[in-house]
Amino acid sequence: MFLNFEPIDVRQQDAYGRILAKCPQPSSDYSFINLWGWADEYGLLWAWKNDLVWIQQTFPEPVDWAPIGDWCNADWPDILSSGHFMGSRMVTRVPEKLADIWKTRAGNRVTVESIRGHWDYLYASRDLMELKGNRYHNKKNLLNQFLANHQFQYTPMDAAITEKALSLQNDWCIWKDCESQQALAAENRVIEKILRNWNRLKGLSGAALLVQDELVAYTIAEQINPRMMIIHFEKGNPDYKGAYQAINQMFLEHVGNPDMMVNREQDLDDEGLRKAKLSYHPMDFLRKFHCTFH
Repeated sequence: MFLNFEPIDVRQQDAYGRILAKCPQPSSDYSFINLWGWADEYGLLWAWKNDLVWIQQTFPEPVDWAPIGDWCNADWPDILSSGHFMGSRMVTRVPEKLADIWKTRAGNRVTVESIRGHWDYLYASRDLMELKGNRYHNKKNLLNQFLANHQFQYTPMDAAITEKALSLQNDWCIWKDCESQQALAAENRVIEKILRNWNRLKGLSGAALLVQDELVAYTIAEQINPRMMIIHFEKGNPDYKGAYQAINQMFLEHVGNPDMMVNREQDLDDEGLRKAKLSYHPMDFLRKFHCTFH
């Protein structure tokens, strides 16, 4: 099986969306916005073959990501016997359903290892909208402080507001000293890339909070399918207590689908990020694995 890897092209967004819609367990890694946004940072390429889209990372070292498409009806006996899977080959960020398919089809040819830092955090939208009960007491308290202390304006994110969001992002990076931290510097470049191309990208949504015309918080999201919203980025001004809780709650409230699942992506084994994501009490995780073929 020959795979012709090429740069990820925004002009193929609709075609990729149709392939992704057939995927039985799409994780945040494989949304178009994630692939296109992070393509320069990871050297991401893709190849289209037999109704599957194959993803390859070339930086900082070459590694395959999971193929995307209709896993249940793919011709795995033929695919797994191809040269692409010969020798020792590792595939990373493999969602649990595909890992299970490969364990069934490849048997002892494949070794599967959980990668906790890449698990997606899944939440019930209703929980994040309502913040009910003792477990959300602190979040609700911070939200109420923001509501009580500020005359604010909620506005959906669009191209007209992106310049203000870019200004906050620049300030946020100064506060966090992004340039001395490789991961934050890379994230900053991705956010800028997405905000500057807002009108070219489909499926994007988001919102911002303004106080006296100053943007104090924003969120960038993507509706990956009718049942799941991915929150890609969420930033706030630390001088405005409760701004993070406010933009999170208000955005989902304005989306208005309490039965939707909210995917807040991974923690990448960052202890602070893990603590923050757990504090919102995920209902489940979308587990991912390394799969090594022998």
